[in-house]
Amino acid sequence: MFELFSFFRMSRHSSFRIAFPATLLFCSLIFAALAAWPHPGRADTPQAAEKPNASTAPAQSTPPRATPAKPQTVSPPEAAGDATDKALQGPAPLPDFGMADVEAKARSLASTAFENPDGKVPAFLLDISYDQWRKIRFRPQSSLWRDEGPQFEAQFFHPGLFYNRLVAINIVDDGKAEKLAFSPDMFEYGDTALADRVRETPLDFSGFRLHFPIKRGDYKDEIAVFLGATYFRAVTSHSQYGLSGRGLAIDTALAGGEEFPYFREFWLVKPENEAQTMTVYALMDTPSMTGAYRFDITPGDFTVMEVACTLFARKGAKPVQKIGLGALTSMFLFGETENGRSGDYRPEVHDSDGLIFLDADHNWFWSPLANPRRLAINEFRLNNPRGFGLMQRDPLFDHYQDLEARYEMRPSLWVEPKGDWGDGRLELIEIPSEEEIHDNMVAFWVPDKTADTGEVPEGQNAAPKIYPETMSYAYRLVWMAPGANPHGLGWAVATRTARQDDKLRFVIDFEGGELDFLPADTGLSSVVEIPDSVQLIEKQLIKNPITEGWRLVFLVRLPKEDGVLQSIRSAREGAPSLRFKAVLKKGENLPDPLTETWIYDLQL
Repeated sequence: MFELFSFFRMSRHSSFRIAFPATLLFCSLIFAALAAWPHPGRADTPQAAEKPNASTAPAQSTPPRATPAKPQTVSPPEAAGDATDKALQGPAPLPDFGMADVEAKARSLASTAFENPDGKVPAFLLDISYDQWRKIRFRPQSSLWRDEGPQFEAQFFHPGLFYNRLVAINIVDDGKAEKLAFSPDMFEYGDTALADRVRETPLDFSGFRLHFPIKRGDYKDEIAVFLGATYFRAVTSHSQYGLSGRGLAIDTALAGGEEFPYFREFWLVKPENEAQTMTVYALMDTPSMTGAYRFDITPGDFTVMEVACTLFARKGAKPVQKIGLGALTSMFLFGETENGRSGDYRPEVHDSDGLIFLDADHNWFWSPLANPRRLAINEFRLNNPRGFGLMQRDPLFDHYQDLEARYEMRPSLWVEPKGDWGDGRLELIEIPSEEEIHDNMVAFWVPDKTADTGEVPEGQNAAPKIYPETMSYAYRLVWMAPGANPHGLGWAVATRTARQDDKLRFVIDFEGGELDFLPADTGLSSVVEIPDSVQLIEKQLIKNPITEGWRLVFLVRLPKEDGVLQSIRSAREGAPSLRFKAVLKKGENLPDPLTETWIYDLQL
C-alpha cells in the first residue's frame, strides 16, 4: 500500500516551509452550495460547500451486529443459589456504541420510504435577513466539554436562513449515547423578539464545529466543520478554510438532476483527556440511499480524517445512476492560464488549482483546473485508485494579491483509498462561474456497477448493471497546507497558453524532484501526446535559470470548428474537448519519468 507521507518534500515556494506530504445542473449545484455553506473568508459569515481512479472491489455488506452468545451450562443442585444470585444482577451490560449501531440504523432506515426533512425549520427563521443570521452566535462558554478534561471542544450551529434542515446531535460518553438537547441559552441572538420566538419553538441544531489547540497550547482553534448536506471542512496549523469534502455525491451532472444526501444525525464521541484524535459518527439519508459513516479526526500540520462508510440502497427507490466517492468541492475562477481577468486587479482567484491522482501502477498525473465556457465533464479511467485530490499548489501571496480572502492560505485535500476499490473512473466536473462565491469544481471517484438487476428473458439483451444493495468503503483524507506535494517527482507548477487563430502554444513550467539539480546541458526528453486531429508544429525543452526548473513549450495546430453547428452540438451533447499530455524523462525510451504526467483538456 502506498505510504503517502514518505514522499512529502519541502516546498521551495511555501512561506511556511513545511513538509509536503447544462443549466439545471448549474442552478442545482449553486443552490446546494449556498444552502449548505456560507464561504468563510469570502464573506463575513459564521465559520463553517465537494473526493478518483481505482479498481474497487465490490463493497461488502456489513452484517448486523449480533448479541454475543452466552454459554449454556447446567448447574448442579448445590449451585442453584449462585444461579439465582446472578439472575438478580440483571442482564449483561450492552456493548459500547459504535459503527455497528449506526449501520443498523442506516439499514433500518433504508427499508422505509424517505421522509422529506424540509419544513421542520419554521418560516420565521428561514426568512430572516443575512444580518439577522450573523447576529446569531454560539456562546463559547456553552461549548461541549469546556470545563472538562478533553482537549477537543464542540460548538453548534443554529438553524435558519440557508440551513433548512434539523440535525440531531448525540454525545457518546463511556460507551453510551445520549441526545444533546437544543437550548436557546446556547446562543446569542442580538434580537429579543427573535429569541422569544425561538424559545417557543421545538428545534434542533443544523451542524457543529470542532476546536482543538492546533497552533498553541492555550487556545483552541476551530479545526473542522460539519454543516449543510454532507459537506465538511477542515484546516491545518498552516492553512485556513477552503475546499470542502462531501460524504457522497449522487447523480452529479446527469440530465435527471443531482440528488443531495444529508447527514441527519451525528454522534460525537468524548475523547480521553490527552487524546489527539476524536471520533464522529454520522447517519446519512437521501431518497435513494442511506449510509453510516465514521470519521476519526486528527488535527495538526496535516489534518487527517480516517473515514469508513457503509451505503445501503433504499428499498423501492429508483436505482442510483452514479455515485461519487471521496467527493471534493472547490472554487476556481481564473489562474495563470488566463493571465488574470479584465477588470480584476488580482492575478489569480481560486481555492484549488489542479487535480492530482495516482493509479494502481503508481503513475502520477496532474490536470490543471479551468473555468469553462460550458459545463465540462473530464473523465479519467482509474481502476483501483491509489489516491486523488484537489490541490492548492501555488502558495505565494504575490500571485493572488487578496488581503481579505487569502487564497494562498487555502488547503489541499488528498484522498487515499484503503484496500482495493475495484474498477471505476475519476471525474472532474467544471462548472462555468462568473463569481468566486460559487464552488464550481467537483471531483470524485465513480465505481463501476457490478450487480445484476435480475434474470433476463431468453432472446433479450442483458439488463444494465446496477450498484449492489450494500457497499462499504474506507479511505484517508489528508488536509495539507498550500504548496504541499504528495510525491517526490518534478511537478507542473504553472500552465500558460497563447492562442492565435488555429494555433495554440502551451508553456508548462516543471520544478522539483531531480529537475532542480540537473544542469542545462542534461539531455532531457519531453514526451508529448496530442489527439489525432491536432498537428504538432514544434516543441522545445529548456532549463529555467530563474527557478532552476525546466520549461516545456510546444505549438499545435487545432482542428477547425464548425461554428454554429458546433455550438448547437455542444449544447446538446456536452462540451467536446481535446486531451493533451506531457511528461519529462531522461530519455524517451527510458521507463521511469522525472515528472508527473501533465494532462490538459482543451474545451472546443
